Amino acid sequence: MSLSLPRIPGRLWAVAAVTGSGAFMAMLDSTIANLALEAIRSDLAAPLSSAQWVATGYLIALAVSLPLTGWLGRRFGDGRLWKASILAFVLASIVCAFAQTVTHLIVARCLQGLAAGLMVPAGQAVLASTAERRQLGRLMGIVGFAVALGPALGPAFGGMLIDTGSWRWLFLINVPVGAAALIGAARLVPPGKRSSGARIDVRGLILIGFGLPLLLYGAAEIGSGAASMLFIAILVTGAGLTSAFVVHAVRTPDPLIDVALLERSGFSASVMTAGLTGAVMYGGLLLLPIYLQRNLGQTPTEAGLMLMAMGLGSACILPAAGALTDRYGPRGVSMTGGGLLVLTTIPFVTSEPFGLPAIILVLVIRGAGLALAQMPAITAAYSEVDDTRTADAATLINIAQRLGGALGAIAMVAALEQSCVSALGMLYQVAFGALLVISVSALLAATRIAASHQGGKH
Repeated sequence: MSLSLPRIPGRLWAVAAVTGSGAFMAMLDSTIANLALEAIRSDLAAPLSSAQWVATGYLIALAVSLPLTGWLGRRFGDGRLWKASILAFVLASIVCAFAQTVTHLIVARCLQGLAAGLMVPAGQAVLASTAERRQLGRLMGIVGFAVALGPALGPAFGGMLIDTGSWRWLFLINVPVGAAALIGAARLVPPGKRSSGARIDVRGLILIGFGLPLLLYGAAEIGSGAASMLFIAILVTGAGLTSAFVVHAVRTPDPLIDVALLERSGFSASVMTAGLTGAVMYGGLLLLPIYLQRNLGQTPTEAGLMLMAMGLGSACILPAAGALTDRYGPRGVSMTGGGLLVLTTIPFVTSEPFGLPAIILVLVIRGAGLALAQMPAITAAYSEVDDTRTADAATLINIAQRLGGALGAIAMVAALEQSCVSALGMLYQVAFGALLVISVSALLAATRIAASHQGGKH
């Protein structure tokens, strides 16, 4: 195939920057709020068990609205949906900043989560339906850069705001970013195609609307170490309802989410790769801080700065990853990333810690591997569908990433517990061995991604 790339007009770069700003806010708010829980608890005179819902409520609400993205995108247009979700996110951020009780703050955070659950996939759908296939990798690289930058800078930036000002500034910073995005979107983001006859699948909405949040909540609680029978029951119930939704969606002529897209081998391989790399990322984010603190004696702040190196590794490589994907196709780039994930996990599968400079280098390369593995897979998934199914594709991709992340965290907790009771005393070998298995699985899934994509609109 020709290695010359189609030029990307300045307008499309601007659309990517505008939609990327929304993804940046959503990811930033999913990480920095955890830093403020103690300050919120003290300022609002609330128990920690209540303040914890400031973080948990956001994640659950995000899972509630995510399945609606496809139907809302078809009904009102992807661009209109994205603009509305940005506006709702900014307004909810203002309410969060001025909340006077923990209850008000939790409600506002849930509204924020509902908006974020629509904002990220809707923004991806806008790009996917606007760009040509061999432009999409570079554009998604810009969005991916913003997504990676949020978790990378969030802990350090959030800590600085809390130390020098107030936790309320964590939410107020969304206002100027969101306002700028809305101003830019008014001229740049197309409204999208709308279908006034799009019927909502009520049964499917009930099944997935309860099933996915229960599944993610149960997985998150078990992943944090709370493996009680209650959370296991919540997880099983959520898995059952989600499975029932899949069966229903296959049989109904107008489903809430077109799961039949997964029957396309190229699309399903891309979604599976995105989900497995999500498991590698979130599993590692749970395991690595424990390793750094217990094995190397680092403080939480020091461990956080180490993980920041991984986030910066992702952010810095993403623009190049996008160009490589457009030029050479997604499969090779994603396989390269998967290979880096495998190689950077192997050094941790040892009973002895290695030097600090070497760990920093490994984490930077690991961050680059995550970006190279996941972003081309997402790009390839959108290349497999036409304009009428980009919202459904966005929904399925984001669900896979979140399920993968939750299940990756569970796998690490289970492996850590197993390693603690191991007669061989292999404290981290079992856990990092499990992470290695998931990394190899992501690499194998990437081998089934389409080797290249054709030019033109999809």
